[in-house]
Amino acid sequence: MELIASSDHSLLVRFGSSIDTAAHAQTLALFRALNGLHDPRIRNLHPAYASLQVDFDPLACQHAEMEELVSGLASRPVTKGSAAGRTHEIPVCYEPEFGEDLEDVCKHTGLSRAELIAAHTAPEYIVYFLGFSPGFAYLGGLPAILAVPRLPTPRRSVPVGSVAIGGEQTGVYPIASPGGWRLIGRTPVPLFRPDNREHPMLFEPGDALRFVNIDRARYEELLHAKF
Repeated sequence: MELIASSDHSLLVRFGSSIDTAAHAQTLALFRALNGLHDPRIRNLHPAYASLQVDFDPLACQHAEMEELVSGLASRPVTKGSAAGRTHEIPVCYEPEFGEDLEDVCKHTGLSRAELIAAHTAPEYIVYFLGFSPGFAYLGGLPAILAVPRLPTPRRSVPVGSVAIGGEQTGVYPIASPGGWRLIGRTPVPLFRPDNREHPMLFEPGDALRFVNIDRARYEELLHAKF
């Protein structure tokens, strides 16, 4: 573990420098331990793949105090399965009207549309952390065969619910926003729910999810359902 004073009011805790399940388990365990303290000195927590940034009130706490708190919590053993969270099934319609880049991804990977869908829906993905936009989950577990380059020029607006692949990652756009990942489908399930004050984000770090292939009729049915 490495402790870095990243600003006068923040501490960066690093468990590694690459995407690694063991480092992420340590990151998540510390995130949950600090979050569970409800310490008024801690303003925010920002988990990533193998690090956690702790923002604190510099008028109420100094770096040395926060380092001592973090070191004590991080010294606790991370038990097997401690990073596990909830499991979600996310329905996705892979029709060409929703997957503007589906054909290009098939050409790049050498897979048929059916093979691509089968490969994309096979794994159980891990939510490493949320970022970029409200509810956007950075996932681990994309099969290597599905890795494709990002678009040379990002789109100015990607429709809400778009499922995409960018490099060695896949994800879902929770709101309409710019984006440079390649679109392969769309989900009708809202991932960002601003009217839900207690749980506005569907995902949390440590959750798992599977994508489930649905047809156009089921997509329309779910689109008008209440979640």
